Amino acid sequence: MKLIKPDFEHSILNISTSLSKFLGNETNYATLPILDEFLSHGKKNVVLLILDGCGINPLNINLDKDSFLRKHIVDTLTSTFPSTTTNATTSYMTALPPIEHGWFGWSVYFSDANRAIDIYKASDSYTGEPVDKDFMSKRLPIKSFYAGNKSDYTVNKVVPIYFKDEVKENHYTFNGLEEMFSQIKNICDRNGKQFIYAYCPEPDSTMHENGVTSEKAKKLIEYLNSKVEWLANGCSDTLFIVSADHGQVDIDGYLEFYKDEHLISLLEWPFSLEPRAVCFKVKAGKGKEFEDYFNKTYGDNFVLYPTKQLLEENYFGGRGKNEELLGDYIGVCYTHKQALFKEESHRFKGHHTSLTEEMEVPLIIVET
Repeated sequence: MKLIKPDFEHSILNISTSLSKFLGNETNYATLPILDEFLSHGKKNVVLLILDGCGINPLNINLDKDSFLRKHIVDTLTSTFPSTTTNATTSYMTALPPIEHGWFGWSVYFSDANRAIDIYKASDSYTGEPVDKDFMSKRLPIKSFYAGNKSDYTVNKVVPIYFKDEVKENHYTFNGLEEMFSQIKNICDRNGKQFIYAYCPEPDSTMHENGVTSEKAKKLIEYLNSKVEWLANGCSDTLFIVSADHGQVDIDGYLEFYKDEHLISLLEWPFSLEPRAVCFKVKAGKGKEFEDYFNKTYGDNFVLYPTKQLLEENYFGGRGKNEELLGDYIGVCYTHKQALFKEESHRFKGHHTSLTEEMEVPLIIVET
C-alpha cells in the first residue's frame, strides 16, 4: 500500500494560508499559487466550503468523472497527518501546521493531566469523565486566521451548532444541510464583499457508519454535488473554493489492541491519537522489546516509526513545543484495518487518519 506524506507546501494548510494572506494577514507558510491567482480576480464573494471526509477516494468512487465537483477539480492536495478532523480542520481554521496548534488527533495524552483526552469532547478517552472545561483552551489555545481580517470583505461563518471560535459576529449555525446551503446563498446575495468560511460535517458521518462504497454514501455525495452546483448557478460574481479535511477508506477488519496484555505492559501511556495512527509512549528501557514485539505481532498491518523520525521528516510541519504529545512511536496502518483501544471502541465501516488514500483531497474551484 502506497503511503502519502503530507506536503506542507501543497496541502489543505496552504488553502488557509492563501486565504489568510487574501484577508490581509501575514503568514510564515507557503500559499498556493493556483489559488492565489483565482483570489486575485476580485470576486464580490469568496466562499470556502469544507466537506468533511469528501476526499479524492470517496469522490472517485461515488461520482462520475463528468459530475460537477469532479469536473471542477483543479488540483489534488494532501491532508495533514494524522488525516483526521481534529487535526485537519484546526489547520484549516488557524492556517498553522499540526506541530504549531497541537490538536493532533481525536485522543491526545497530556502528561500534565495524566490522562488521554478526547479533545473535541473535553472528556477522558477511557472513562468518559469530563475534564476542566477550560483545559483545552488554556493548554492548546487556537486563533482563527480570519479573526485578523484586514480586508474590505465581511467575514461570515456557516457552521454546525457545536462549532466554537473567538469570532462572534456573523456566526451562523444550521441543523441540516439544506439550511447550510441556503445560508451560504443568502449571504452571497447581500450587498458588499462577503467572505464565507463554511464547514459541512458530511459525508464523513455517513461514511463512518455505512462505508465509503455504501449506497447511503453514494446518495449523499451525489446530493452534495447537486447542491454545490445549485449554489454556483444561483450566486453571481462568486469564487467557490470547495475541499475536504481528509478522505476515507472502507475498513476490512479490526485489531483488538485492548486485549493485548503484553503490549499494554510495555507502555507508560494508554493508546492515544487515532485508530489508524496510534501513539505509543514506551516504558524506560523497553524500547527494543516493544519494537520487536509490535513488528512481529502487527507488522502485517502497521509500520512502526520512531516519533523523532516523523518529526525530522516534516510529517507534522516542523518541530515545536507540542511534539511531547506524540510519544515515542507512532504506528501507521498501511492496510485498511482499524485498531481498537478499548472494548467499547466503535467499529467503523469507513475510516481515515492514516497515510493511505485518505490523505488525498481535491481543490475544487468554481467561478461565477
